[in-house]
Amino acid sequence: MKTSWRSASLVASAAAVLVLTTACGQEKADDSTGSQNVGAAPAAGGYGSAGASATETGAAAADGQGAVAQSAGQLAVSDTDKLGEVVTDSAGMTLYRFDKDTAEPPKSTCEGDCATAWPPVPSSGAAAPVGIDKALLGEVTRPDGTKQLTIDGWPQYRFAKDTKAGDVKGQGVGGTWYASAPTGKKASAGGGGGTAEAADLPGLSTRNDPELGEVVIDKNGMTVYRFEKDVPWPMKSNCIGACLEKWPVVEPVDAADTKGIDNKNDGKRGYVINNRPDGLKQQSIDCWPLYTFAGDKKPGDTNGQGVGGTWYAISPEGKPLGKPK
Repeated sequence: MKTSWRSASLVASAAAVLVLTTACGQEKADDSTGSQNVGAAPAAGGYGSAGASATETGAAAADGQGAVAQSAGQLAVSDTDKLGEVVTDSAGMTLYRFDKDTAEPPKSTCEGDCATAWPPVPSSGAAAPVGIDKALLGEVTRPDGTKQLTIDGWPQYRFAKDTKAGDVKGQGVGGTWYASAPTGKKASAGGGGGTAEAADLPGLSTRNDPELGEVVIDKNGMTVYRFEKDVPWPMKSNCIGACLEKWPVVEPVDAADTKGIDNKNDGKRGYVINNRPDGLKQQSIDCWPLYTFAGDKKPGDTNGQGVGGTWYAISPEGKPLGKPK
């Protein structure tokens, strides 16, 4: 297999997020947002280490599916009704990519429980079929020393809950896992190898929902929500533990990587980071912590709207949309 190596000299630049000390009532940047949540355990498979939430790992682990280093063999391109062209292994199992990985330089952040739910695809033995440029195939060395297949730099995985050829149960899980298109981009509703609405969005932007109006969406086109049991001043999230399995936090997004969002910061309210007691860092708008909903499976879904009378899609100004008056 011909491999494509990206320059080892590429250094991923990390943009520092400035958190003003008085913003949203936080005393200092590394303080917890309230004593009530101190000591709360992060969700299984926490975002800080393996890079996957309990939503992404728990169900698969419960099935007793482990990470099996099985060669992909002769790759294939499968044309699906829902997602267009997706890459599969020689057995017809869908290959996926993870938004929290990087392609330049290639790096896998899925380890531990995450790698149990999403077994990495070994690079050894993988061969490109018609429909995939051989130059796009490569490999990355994982932290455990094994070699993982990459497509256009993106590490490739299977999903343990896909049990038969053609399954795409991993599509959209946690708003971070997507079937791989032959180009290495994300396969998405409408097909086109990642050219649909979820492909090239800013970190946060908006879309016009026919029922709710202008709603905030994340980089994958997934609806963003606020929780009415949270507290905006001083900012505190009351979604902890198991709650995070259904409502993953929206991770920090640089203000420059937004479009149409009220991201002014006057030192009190605005676009700041919620430093949670469980160690997660969470984006907020107008001091309201932001979440996505695990029950939303594709861009445009609003299945979380009104859940429990406490969860509502959020406007670019931080208002709850569709909340009964």
